[in-house]
Amino acid sequence: MIPFAEALARIADHIVPLGTETVPLAEASGRRLACDLTARCAAPRAPVSAMDGYAVIEAATQPGRAIAVIGEAVAGRRFEGRVGEGEAVRIFTGAPMPEGSDYVIMQEYATRTGDSVTFAEGYGPAGHVRAMGSDFDAGDVLVPAGTLLNARAMIGAAAADVAEVEVAVRPRVAIIGTGDELAVPGSAHAVRDAIPESVSYGVTALVGEAGGCVVHRAKCPDDLDALTRAAGEALECADLVIVTGGASVGDRDFAKPMFKPHGLSVIIPKVAIKPGKPVWLGKARGKIVLGLPGNPTSAMVTGALFLRPIFQALGGANVSHRWHSLPLAAPLKATGGRETFVRARFDEGGLVPIGNQDSGAQAALLEADWLIRCPPDQAALAPGSTVTAVSF
Repeated sequence: MIPFAEALARIADHIVPLGTETVPLAEASGRRLACDLTARCAAPRAPVSAMDGYAVIEAATQPGRAIAVIGEAVAGRRFEGRVGEGEAVRIFTGAPMPEGSDYVIMQEYATRTGDSVTFAEGYGPAGHVRAMGSDFDAGDVLVPAGTLLNARAMIGAAAADVAEVEVAVRPRVAIIGTGDELAVPGSAHAVRDAIPESVSYGVTALVGEAGGCVVHRAKCPDDLDALTRAAGEALECADLVIVTGGASVGDRDFAKPMFKPHGLSVIIPKVAIKPGKPVWLGKARGKIVLGLPGNPTSAMVTGALFLRPIFQALGGANVSHRWHSLPLAAPLKATGGRETFVRARFDEGGLVPIGNQDSGAQAALLEADWLIRCPPDQAALAPGSTVTAVSF
């Protein structure tokens, strides 16, 4: 059993990136960027108006004085002339500032009469002009390599003015759920002693969030021959095989034995964390194999803690978690001898540990959106204490 930090280090040391490919920008959402994206031009490319109104020369404009309106500027079509003293150009948000002008008076302060306009008192002091390059300059790195292209990152990628992006090859994932007691959701209620198989659905969602693609799913009883065949089928089609359940030391726990005929070598045997001690990592036929506990909460916690760095490593990015220092809004109980990840929700005053911390809980997962990282043998903490946490 190894510490959590060492487990992350072993992921970085043993997982080799899958390579890269170039895809159209329209197909890049959810992919991991392989190279820095730099801006091809500044934004804005020239000073532009931040409001609908009139572009003028500030020093030559006074409230109540009528001045001539000599043209119009809209986004994507500038006014080609020059603004002089006693002149204004009707301008709309995003339009390039006409040559000679340095100030925009909002239309709420303007009274238009034919080809002239008068401005009311109080239109300043803001000039409502976005300076050239005030967002970014040409050559600036807008999206760094290793970024998972989510909605916000796609805005930056498009703003870089590129038609294609180089991304990491999307990992193909196979998921095998094990357990005699598991039934397909919708059928468990009709079978005595059966329970709905829920873990693989949560794992599938985690894979999608991390940038992978599930290409194969299987549910197998606790039969070693059947599981060994299932393992071989999964290794044929996937870069990463995730097996849930069967990770303890009971007579019917076959998660590791099912991969032994396929040349399993163990990288991480167990991890000294709670929940999720049975989580393990290995390689078989050159493919990555991740074993997750069968209890839903344990599986989701370890999935969140280990799938993210595994996908980072497969995508050629640095292995890391984004830890946050946040206040407690409720008491936090003392922890035991293992590093503990306490499920919590974020309330107005900070993090609130949820009441049910059982590793088999399912309904409680709906409340939890943060994991509080507690070192071994941490004493109880009072509200207002600062803790380290990661988004769940």
